[in-house]
Amino acid sequence: MITLALSKGRIFEEALPLLAGAGIAVLDDPETSRKLILDTNRPDVRVLVVRATDVPTYVQYGGADMGITGRDTLLEHGSEGLYQPLDLQIARCRISVAVRAGFDYATAVKQGSRLTVATKYVAIARDFFAAKGVHVDLIKLYGSMELAPLTGMADAIVDLVSTGSTLKANQLVEVEHIMDISSRLVVNQAALKLKQAPIRLIIDAFAAALKSPYA
Repeated sequence: MITLALSKGRIFEEALPLLAGAGIAVLDDPETSRKLILDTNRPDVRVLVVRATDVPTYVQYGGADMGITGRDTLLEHGSEGLYQPLDLQIARCRISVAVRAGFDYATAVKQGSRLTVATKYVAIARDFFAAKGVHVDLIKLYGSMELAPLTGMADAIVDLVSTGSTLKANQLVEVEHIMDISSRLVVNQAALKLKQAPIRLIIDAFAAALKSPYA
């Protein structure tokens, strides 16, 4: 049995064509089913529905053999015990610094001001600002980052940005691009040894799907 960990939402939806390329069809809709372990058309493959931030943990500790998760999650979680054979190029977005409109971020950075930054990406934000020599106080939040600068709790946020419409709707502007994000296939290293043949077949099928002009 091969167990694949996926999160609901964009990653799940964009992974479906890749799964189809590997001959795997998920038989339940995670948005309507209350089941957390979903059957597929293959008796030897099942899908675990977990929180996006938990995918690397399930794979690392053997709760799942494989998983699909964002680069952002991997950087925050750490990649110990995880084999990352493919960048699947799905769920693309970026991590950026944003501030409220009217805040002179460039001058604050140039003058060496100590900034308060709200984010759930503490490791990424810390490394980014440290590399720039900018002193920051980090506040960890799990949602509604946009509120932090609007309420005066923070000067800036570090968050995922897709279209930028949420920032615009809340009078925030992007001021720095930190990195591009897409989702990776991750594999438990012990499972790769014990179940090498079936796992390799899935990896190769994903790789072939990525090369397809219809991918």
